[in-house]
Amino acid sequence: MSPLLLFSFVIGYFLILLAVAWYTGKNSDNHSFFIGNKNSNWMLVAFGMVGTSLSGVTFVSVPGAVANESFAYIQITIGYLFGYLMIAYILLPLYYKLNLTSIYNYLSSRMGFNSYKTGSSFFILSRTLGATARLYLVVNILQEAILNSFNIPFWATTIIILIMILLYTYEGGVKTIVYTDTLQTTCMLAGLVICVFYILNQMNMGFGESLAAMNERGYSKIFFTDPNSKFFFLKQIIAGAFITVTMTGMDQEMMQKNISVKTLKDSQKNVMSMAITLATVIVIFLFLGGLLYLYAESLNVSATGDKIFPVLAMEHMPPVVSVIFIIALISALFPSADGAITALTSTFCIDIIGIQRRADLNEAAQKKIRQRVHLTFAAIFLVFVLVFKWVNDPSMIGLLLKIAAYTYGPLLGLFTFGIITKRVVNDSLVPYVCIAAPIICFVIDKYQKSLLGSYEVGLELLIINGTITFLGLLLISKKGNGQTAIN
Repeated sequence: MSPLLLFSFVIGYFLILLAVAWYTGKNSDNHSFFIGNKNSNWMLVAFGMVGTSLSGVTFVSVPGAVANESFAYIQITIGYLFGYLMIAYILLPLYYKLNLTSIYNYLSSRMGFNSYKTGSSFFILSRTLGATARLYLVVNILQEAILNSFNIPFWATTIIILIMILLYTYEGGVKTIVYTDTLQTTCMLAGLVICVFYILNQMNMGFGESLAAMNERGYSKIFFTDPNSKFFFLKQIIAGAFITVTMTGMDQEMMQKNISVKTLKDSQKNVMSMAITLATVIVIFLFLGGLLYLYAESLNVSATGDKIFPVLAMEHMPPVVSVIFIIALISALFPSADGAITALTSTFCIDIIGIQRRADLNEAAQKKIRQRVHLTFAAIFLVFVLVFKWVNDPSMIGLLLKIAAYTYGPLLGLFTFGIITKRVVNDSLVPYVCIAAPIICFVIDKYQKSLLGSYEVGLELLIINGTITFLGLLLISKKGNGQTAIN
């Protein structure tokens, strides 16, 4: 298909997003930007959050990883379900009880100002790295599929995408994103289902036949029973639970959408319905991955990993499927990038600058600061995307999970300490503990063969990081009357 025609579909799709943003962003203020005036529809939030949770990395990397990892990701997905239960019935009641705009305000009331700033800073670091890694993957595919034909450089493509995102998030923030995420998730899931049925039809296979073919090639293995393997099912399920608790329940981007829902009960319904939908969609993505490799084998296509889906969709499927793939891919891109920039803006303004704590700033002055911060984070995203282009990691899903293990571990330790203990920490030492924990984990990860022998450290690195942080907080704490979440 002509790159110009593909590009016209991209522009058309963006104009629809812009129209939605204009309609939903009318009469927006700082409160609607940060938490949507606490009036978001829980069903829209739940559905839209599926797109945010998946992103372009899931769209491309999860199917691409099937050749090497089979269906092992289902083990992690089972853990996700346990994680969402903890979010719904432990963390959400806490956030609603305290009526939080930024979830890191909990750390301030429970442990102190330095703990609060430390938690916010680790979120900013983690979300910046994670969101830009996701953004890079999709921008790179768009670059190779469309923009190279116009001799547009990669950096210019990234700027164009970021300007698009800024245009529809600049005013409305969360209030707008709740609706645009719903549209984008719909397009992404439609593209996923259409691609599955197209390949099944082309190969004259039914569901059962395709699974049998995948099983013959070792693509459909779910449970791994070797305790030393990084894919060992217990390690993956436990890690999946804690990944969800940290990357959703302790993540301002994800939780600001949840706490934008009017009542706790509706927010809990949102989380659990989203969890079930997300698990179902991930299983379909893995099934698609097996189909892609079967289809590639029948066409003698050698592409693997993150490249197999784009190569097959753009070079070996009809033009209409290519268009569907591009729209679905963009729909996977925008929810992970727009929400991240908005959440980072919220966290920096509320937690780091403290615009809501400053009596000298009226609504107009706060809005001006918020807009400048929003633009600054867009510029930071540009820099990091270019760095990822230079690094060019072959599997972005693995890189993202590794980033999460290092940067969300201290958040896991901080929140767990605050929730399950009543001890009072030396607040001034908290940043040092939270910096030391990832450094220790890096040493463990890098030298694991000499330290642990045949045992492979996988996703449980996140739990190790959180545990080290927790133990460090114990060392710098004393008995006291610190209020726990349970109380």
